[in-house]
Amino acid sequence: MAVKTTNGYGTINISNNAIALLTGHVARECYGVVDLVSRSVMDYVKPFLRHQPLAKGVKVKAMGNRLVIDLRVVLKYGVNARAVSESLKKSIKYRIEQFTGMIIDSVNVYVVGVRV
Repeated sequence: MAVKTTNGYGTINISNNAIALLTGHVARECYGVVDLVSRSVMDYVKPFLRHQPLAKGVKVKAMGNRLVIDLRVVLKYGVNARAVSESLKKSIKYRIEQFTGMIIDSVNVYVVGVRV
């Protein structure tokens, strides 16, 4: 499913995969985030079929003109998980809304591990 926007110049279609790639890039830039983690075995097989490691651990759901983004992260040991999660949510919400022009309903961050 793709996000579809129409303006005076025409129609713009942005795939969920493109949004997931951008989300993964933004997440890795955020301080305290070490890596993104896939949630299912099939997610581990997909990178071998087509190389897109930035989208690993990101799930994008489009509902009309709104987006819901789920993100599974591993954080750096010693950082405040709540502060990093809030910063990550704000960064992703701002960057994706600027990129797509769509409204982000929620960014759900799941901390699945800590790495030294």
